[in-house]
Amino acid sequence: MSIIRFDPKRRPYKPRTSGKPDAITPALAVAALVSVCTLGWIAADTFLPGGGQAVVASEMRVQFRMCGSGQRHTCVVDGDTIWLDGMNLRLQAYDTPEPYNDICGGEAEKALAHRASSRLLELLNGNSFTVETFGTDRYDRTLATIRINGTDVGDILISEGLARRWPDGHEFWC
Repeated sequence: MSIIRFDPKRRPYKPRTSGKPDAITPALAVAALVSVCTLGWIAADTFLPGGGQAVVASEMRVQFRMCGSGQRHTCVVDGDTIWLDGMNLRLQAYDTPEPYNDICGGEAEKALAHRASSRLLELLNGNSFTVETFGTDRYDRTLATIRINGTDVGDILISEGLARRWPDGHEFWC
């Protein structure tokens, strides 16, 4: 029988059952976090339309009508909202009065709203245009810019006195 003397400086022997460390080291945690973030960025770039950036459709020409109470597929809701092939688009960077309720301007506001809606319908039906999308708003509408010959339709409506800049423009119809 052999006797092993106790040595206080000697570490006790701990056999490992696997090659894995007992705890996750900070370096391993950082590496895992970087990997997950990179994979998320690649997935967003691959699977989201436009990779989280603006998506521009090729130039198109579509026939619109004014939206009614039925199914909305391709129609003008008001001067800043349309449906295009079943997608609800909120045209961004400008605002028009609401045609269905007067918030502050009474009948004059409603009349201006109908003129803005009619003008948008005329612009869309009379020209080829491009659509650029930018995500969604709080009502789950797709935010978009529509351009005719490179000019934002919102800028056209603003220059004609039918809309205001949004969000910083004054509601002149009030």
